[in-house]
Amino acid sequence: MTRSAVAGLGALALTLLAGPASGASAVPPSPVSIAGLFQVVVGLAVVLAAIFGTGWLLRRLGPAQGGGGVLRVVGGVMVGPRERVVLVEVGDEWLVLGVASGGVRLLHRLPRPTAEQPAAGATEASAWLQRLRTGTGPRP
Repeated sequence: MTRSAVAGLGALALTLLAGPASGASAVPPSPVSIAGLFQVVVGLAVVLAAIFGTGWLLRRLGPAQGGGGVLRVVGGVMVGPRERVVLVEVGDEWLVLGVASGGVRLLHRLPRPTAEQPAAGATEASAWLQRLRTGTGPRP
């Protein structure tokens, strides 16, 4: 192959690579259309709604709701701005816990009420909490 043939092939390759951008038939870039921008915004809104919807659904149906575990919160009451008394069921007993910003403390243990008398255990727990609140009951 001669030098002129190699130069001709090189020029042809450059012309093909450059494409219509170097010629007179180049198409000017199109401006962004309102319809295209609207489509992008709607697509983004759909994706964000799907993310938040999935998060909400997982919180509602997820296992974090205590589905069948050995620990169950029966009830609780606020006794101060940052303090609570919580009644927790663990196995066959109820624990009365004091929860504060500094930690958790066991206040009292109660036997779990049987299925025949669920109100008796709740009454005993509420009576104990009432004595604790009024100051007439034993202090731990």
